[in-house]
Amino acid sequence: MDLAAFLSGGKDSAYAILKEMEEGNNIKCLISISSRNEESYMFHTQNIEMMPLFAAASDLPLIIQESEGVKEEELRDLEIAIERALKDYEFEGIVSGAIESNYQRMRMEKICDNFNLRLCSPLWNRDPETILKEISERMEAIIIHVAAYGLDKGFLGRKIDKNMIEKLKKLNDLYKLHLCGEGGEYETFVVDAPYFKRKIRIKEWDIDWRGDRGSFIIRDAELIEKW
Repeated sequence: MDLAAFLSGGKDSAYAILKEMEEGNNIKCLISISSRNEESYMFHTQNIEMMPLFAAASDLPLIIQESEGVKEEELRDLEIAIERALKDYEFEGIVSGAIESNYQRMRMEKICDNFNLRLCSPLWNRDPETILKEISERMEAIIIHVAAYGLDKGFLGRKIDKNMIEKLKKLNDLYKLHLCGEGGEYETFVVDAPYFKRKIRIKEWDIDWRGDRGSFIIRDAELIEKW
């Protein structure tokens, strides 16, 4: 089946793409929303300007739609992005990396129904720890934003690996932090995946810390050969 993939650049959307590819489906294009609202309920905003580099690494075309990020109104921006994508590419469904967020899933389903498209959510209701372990074994993702008790500056820029998963599990036990950050506790950016033709190397970055939350801001990055 031909699909378009909703992309934030994070581990979940990137891993959902991989799972659909492994099912034999063809990703025709990527769709990203560039929201001006850092508190958007629907879309990640951290390092969204890196999406063209992600697309180049994947050798996939990218549709970027600007959005003011106004709650509910931002859904119209997603519809516009899908309309734009359908003008240039033929596809039958949309890939989503949602795991447990009914807020996102219900709205995505409604939009897909409007276009007579299928919503493909290969991670939906799967065990978060299993998902994290699979991602750590098959992809390279770094933490680029933290906004939860127990997550400090030391987590920014760190890879999702076995040690990080153990730290997140302890925070889950202590503070009920969602292991995959589904509640916005943390966000990630993928710098390598099995379907990447080249890897992303981060050259320059800054740490922006504000009160009890902070971000790993990518200032400069490039594509390099994987081997």
